[in-house]
Amino acid sequence: MPRRIPRNAPARLRTPRRFPGFLKTASICTLIAGLLSPLSQAATAPEAAAAGAAAVGDHCGNQCSDILPPGQNGNATLAQILLNQAFGSMPEHASDQLGPYANLAKGYSGLTNATINNFFNDASFGVPADQVASTVKPAGRSDVTIVRDKKTGVPHITGTTRYGTEFGAGYAAAQDRLWLMDVFRHVGRGQLTSFAGGAPSNQGLEQQFWRNAPYTEADLQAQIDNAVASNGERGKLALADAKAYLDGINAYIDASDKGRYFPGEYVLTGHKDSVTNAGKIEHFKITDLVALGSVIGALFGSGGGGEVNNAISLLAAQEKYGVAEGTRLWESFRMRNDPEAVVTVHDKSFPYAIKPADPRGEALPDAGSVTEEPLVYDRTGSAAGSAATGASATAAAAATSSAKRGMSNALVVSGEHTASGHPVAVFGPQTGYFAPQLLLLQEIQGPGISARGASFAGLSMYVELGRGQDYSWSATTSGQDIIDTYAVELCQDDHHYLYRGTCTPMEKVEQKNAWKPTTADSTPEGSYTMRVWRTKYGPVTHRATVGGKKVAYTTLRSSYLHEADSIIGFQMLNDPDYVKGPEDFQKAVQHINYTFNWFYADSEHTAYYNSGDNPVRAAGVDAEFPVWARPAYEWRGWDPAANTADYTPPSAHPNSIDQDYYISWNNKQAKDYTTAPWGDGSVHRGNLLENRVKKLVAAGGVTRASLVKAMADAGLADLRAEDVLPDLLKVVGSSPVTDSTAAAAVSKLQAWVSAGARRTETSAGSKTYADADAIRILDAWWPLLVKAEFEPGLGSELYAAMTDNLPVDESPSAGHGPTGSHAGSSFQYGWWSYVDKDIRAVLGESVQGPLDRKYCGGGSLSACRNILISTLKEAAGKTAAQVYPGDDQCSAGDQWCADSIIHRTLGGIKHGKISWQNRPTYQQVVEFTSHR
Repeated sequence: MPRRIPRNAPARLRTPRRFPGFLKTASICTLIAGLLSPLSQAATAPEAAAAGAAAVGDHCGNQCSDILPPGQNGNATLAQILLNQAFGSMPEHASDQLGPYANLAKGYSGLTNATINNFFNDASFGVPADQVASTVKPAGRSDVTIVRDKKTGVPHITGTTRYGTEFGAGYAAAQDRLWLMDVFRHVGRGQLTSFAGGAPSNQGLEQQFWRNAPYTEADLQAQIDNAVASNGERGKLALADAKAYLDGINAYIDASDKGRYFPGEYVLTGHKDSVTNAGKIEHFKITDLVALGSVIGALFGSGGGGEVNNAISLLAAQEKYGVAEGTRLWESFRMRNDPEAVVTVHDKSFPYAIKPADPRGEALPDAGSVTEEPLVYDRTGSAAGSAATGASATAAAAATSSAKRGMSNALVVSGEHTASGHPVAVFGPQTGYFAPQLLLLQEIQGPGISARGASFAGLSMYVELGRGQDYSWSATTSGQDIIDTYAVELCQDDHHYLYRGTCTPMEKVEQKNAWKPTTADSTPEGSYTMRVWRTKYGPVTHRATVGGKKVAYTTLRSSYLHEADSIIGFQMLNDPDYVKGPEDFQKAVQHINYTFNWFYADSEHTAYYNSGDNPVRAAGVDAEFPVWARPAYEWRGWDPAANTADYTPPSAHPNSIDQDYYISWNNKQAKDYTTAPWGDGSVHRGNLLENRVKKLVAAGGVTRASLVKAMADAGLADLRAEDVLPDLLKVVGSSPVTDSTAAAAVSKLQAWVSAGARRTETSAGSKTYADADAIRILDAWWPLLVKAEFEPGLGSELYAAMTDNLPVDESPSAGHGPTGSHAGSSFQYGWWSYVDKDIRAVLGESVQGPLDRKYCGGGSLSACRNILISTLKEAAGKTAAQVYPGDDQCSAGDQWCADSIIHRTLGGIKHGKISWQNRPTYQQVVEFTSHR
């Protein structure tokens, strides 16, 4: 177990100017000893009088729990970083939630209500007097106190004034995440490489996000002005809260700079001198909050896009099969409204973005004419290397793909089906795994604020996901389409376009970045310029011709220039005088324009609402494809200056109160409600929750423990093995399997399915999977069988185009999604529904919403069987080293490591690997016992 370093030691940094090699053990031992100076950070010993914030109106009855690995403390002094790198020791509270979180994977089977907090934190309000670790009055203020508990170090902020409360929230956030907050305000501005170094991963990160939100400083300020002006007294209050929050952050910056206990990364990246303390940590300003918000919105709450890729695949289908047949094929794979898809809202229709009977305004590109708009120009030095250009290509694909957004799950059961008669919820966001974590925990108690939960670092003036006095709420990414692609006709040259009949210049927005090697990042000197051309219809993403005319394709997002607007909804969720029941909750989240599914539970009710500004499209416009940038096809009521439009009313959004149960794992929200990503078909990871929760509800007597167990069990399941493999084995077994290699593989796969089809260790900490051979075989077999099943019927070009829309696989060991490999989240996007429907059709079983034809073996059972056996034999012959080739974290052939969760370092502290789980990063378990 790693040695822990007290949170407040060392405090006085007297660090060297240079290191001969970054954090080499032999060369730093003497250095570390010299850094362990007397405590100077403002902290006091526990005081009985503090007794933590007294529990205020807590109706949870000790039945609210939460967890957020790796730990609350995301700041580390330079000495702490050196000790971690050399010996693995940890700053206090940097990793103490990682063990309990990881242990659930093998500990859930025997879980009881009484043992839940062996794997979660007690999320009751306040801190018992004997559990107070420290009490701080930040900057000597008398109107706010920050109490931290002994077990986790979570800040419990209590203010007697609104200003003091928010000041404390800002101060506590900076105590826990200052470096991370600084990193992400630079990501949001497209300035990460100039700030933190030119590593290819940094280049890719800033390019991915700045492409979608290329804002100027004036744009950021305008968002704030608009949010305040359009929301009356709540807007003014939000501005005052934000300013107080910033004052708290900046007070901590000043105190840590003076006391020299600021995060050590500032020294390692060259922003501070370790001997003279020269250099500056820039104060935060209000536009930084919008820059941070634009990153979070793009990463988790911005559904849509992908219309150009959709058009390319449609044209490929029409080229091979003709317009009518090719369109039918494309629609069958798109699965806009699949009747077999799992949905969150039962038995109710919410039509949105459905296919128009007579499409109008489509601007499909001429075949072969599409080129992606470059983002990066004028590369010099290391920016011109292959690693840098590869990072750019990956970032571009992540930014423009429709199948990239999502994560998070929710299980909510109404009191009618629980043992206590009170609703039970287990829910939280899957935000990836970072060190420090993107989210932080806090409790805030003050005038008009009463909540505990998680917030994104740098945006924690309110709790964004958590609990109030007698209610709790959470969210999952929904992905409905709020982004459309327009074809603007070019005029004069490539940087002028027709806007409502007038030749109009595009606006050029640039960000120039340069970097030099530092101790933390040895990437050689380099530079580049990011350049985006903006139009009234949004930034240019592609160029093409349509009917021979030169066009630029642009993306228009309803939340573009409006990331700040959502602050009002979060303010309402934290206000105990506003949220008193499910209807109030729904009204609050209607003010959030991010595309999220919101869930609610109190002691009597449950509720659901799908948020986002869903634009009202012109009649006949198909949201799946690019349309002409002409008034007839614009969003109804669209004001290009403000980027506002008419939006669908709240009643048109999927919503519900007191349904028997809700599940969500980024699946389809409701019948007729089309989401932008592909893959909402008969097999979705939402089925893993649906099947388990439905069974629990049918049996009745649901408890917190049984619902956690359902979540945890689903989090270890291999979706392909649980929901598709049994039918594949039916085909294989339709005749005796005489080949010994195939027969042995079938036997292993059948045994794995019978054992539950989980990817789980033989025992806790063994780092070896039970059924390891079967898992290896399926991991190798899946891509082989999909290609052999579908490519002959689709043809190579169409097959490739379809895989651009929806990747074939998303196993735990694959690098995918916005957080890369080792990210936990798996089985969201893949061809499982296609294989499922096709194999069932070949078997002669009933299929609702079938594909346009039978693909496996041309529909012949025997030919399909031959394909499956042939690919199965090939897969069985692949070694573990071939299936799991290794990366910078894992050696080739290490199956467990290939799947493992690794906290991606965004600072100097590294954490060990944990066994794979497919579950929320921050998670709540709640059951309220009473109501106000």
